[in-house]
Amino acid sequence: MTRSKMRAAFGAGAILTAGALALTGCGGGSFDDGGGAASDGELTSSDDAISVLIASSGEAEATAVEDAVAAWSAESGVEASVEIASDLNQQLAQGFAAGSPPDLFYLSPDALAGYADNGSLRAYGDELSNAGDFYAPLVENFTYEDEFYCAPKDFSTLALIINADLWAAAGLTEDDVPTTWEELSTVSQTLTTDGVTGLAFGPEVQRLGAFMAQAGGGLVTDGAATANSPENVEALEYVKTNLEGGNFAYATDIGAGWGGEAFGLGSAAMVIEGNWIEGAMRNDYPDVNYLVAQLPEGPGGPGTLQFTNCWGMAADSPNQQAALELVEYLTASEQQLAFSEAFGIMPSLETTADAWREANPDLAAFIDGAEYAQFLPTQADAAAVITDFNAQLESLAESDPTTILDSVQGNLEAVVG
Repeated sequence: MTRSKMRAAFGAGAILTAGALALTGCGGGSFDDGGGAASDGELTSSDDAISVLIASSGEAEATAVEDAVAAWSAESGVEASVEIASDLNQQLAQGFAAGSPPDLFYLSPDALAGYADNGSLRAYGDELSNAGDFYAPLVENFTYEDEFYCAPKDFSTLALIINADLWAAAGLTEDDVPTTWEELSTVSQTLTTDGVTGLAFGPEVQRLGAFMAQAGGGLVTDGAATANSPENVEALEYVKTNLEGGNFAYATDIGAGWGGEAFGLGSAAMVIEGNWIEGAMRNDYPDVNYLVAQLPEGPGGPGTLQFTNCWGMAADSPNQQAALELVEYLTASEQQLAFSEAFGIMPSLETTADAWREANPDLAAFIDGAEYAQFLPTQADAAAVITDFNAQLESLAESDPTTILDSVQGNLEAVVG
């Protein structure tokens, strides 16, 4: 059975509304030593080339962005280049510290406040010709102190990706697609064999946070830090138990850099990943048949996470006018739909929703999840808290969840206020 047929059997479309999209970004680090020109005034203009720094979910995304920037460069006559970061946060911070930041770069909401406060960013959002076409909550994610800083480039949610062939070989059917934690544990145990782990995901809150949401928890609730809530403890206890049982595993512990690689290599029968996995599978593992399902509900109900990034612009860029024109090119409907086809993102333009839905009828689980998705904290310095949390999660199987969450609670209280 083909991949599309397997996936089509498990989902129908859903209507995506702007109200469902309270989005934020994934991961991040702390930032200092930025500096730069003020974000107001006229855009700078020069003959300087445009440099673009991005992180990439895989070769599909890297190639798509490189090709798009090259096409704009040929059309505009402005030289432009793309660098694929091995550690985006570190390289971006180093660029600002050295006084030579890229003109444009991927920027997550949790990083916005820190860079805005130290004057590193040019707030250009209101100068975009397509400023009114983005989902309003995405604009809110990149608005700081009433300034719309940067264009949301796309967004994603998390879902359960299932290897259809391994599923069938284990004697599982459509009726066995897990809808609860108990069922997820059961099927992951069934799918775990020599060399194959039932379920894998990254060792980070950007994946485990979905379990916290399913337990009814979250890091910030009604403006207050709630990292060590009973719901979050229950979520991490659940994950820890299954990690200890061997039916769950971190992708990095089974020889893969991320969940998509573990899935493509057949090291994991299921993974928790975002819709960016579509492009990676198509380009890197085209022979793997798979289906996409919503993540199972926990004791608190359904839960997943949503992510977005924007095209950040350096305040020190000597050619902001050309950079703005490149952003408009990269966020145009046609280009965002091309990116979607290449690596599975959902366009940030509300005006593109119907076209995207028509082109991707088998990805309903990702859109369905947007109705109840949570997001990570975006306050200034929250990125440092997330980085520390992730470092502690790496040893979750050997650690006490309550101890980890108490530590995160103290750090988060200092940030949230």
